[in-house]
Amino acid sequence: MSDLPPAEFTVTVHREPATLIVRVGGELDYDTSDDLVATVTEILTGDVAPPRAVRLDFSDLTWIDSSGLSALLMVHRRTRALGAALHLDNRPDVLERMLRMTNVLDHLLGCGPPEAVSTAEGNGAPSADVT
Repeated sequence: MSDLPPAEFTVTVHREPATLIVRVGGELDYDTSDDLVATVTEILTGDVAPPRAVRLDFSDLTWIDSSGLSALLMVHRRTRALGAALHLDNRPDVLERMLRMTNVLDHLLGCGPPEAVSTAEGNGAPSADVT
């Protein structure tokens, strides 16, 4: 057991004309997963035209549990409903293991153009961006 306090959860949003970039930091778990879903949903359903792409940047993610995985599935569902592509950028090992162990990675990344998914999978880079 570690005496270190849990990393503070952060969600930082940057909006470009066609892309929503959401940087997720700290622990995405039972206590924080609703915050991620609520933030993304609020922006996707706001007054501005929906983006064509939603990029979740996990550069600062330190932990994810099953509630965090559920949050990613909800974000995928909401993104897909608007016809936008979901990208999971800068995936740390803890997220990569969770996605592969649960066999959810292909499902989450399958929302973009088919050629983008096959290109990313073919390069052998486990944390490659799907563009």
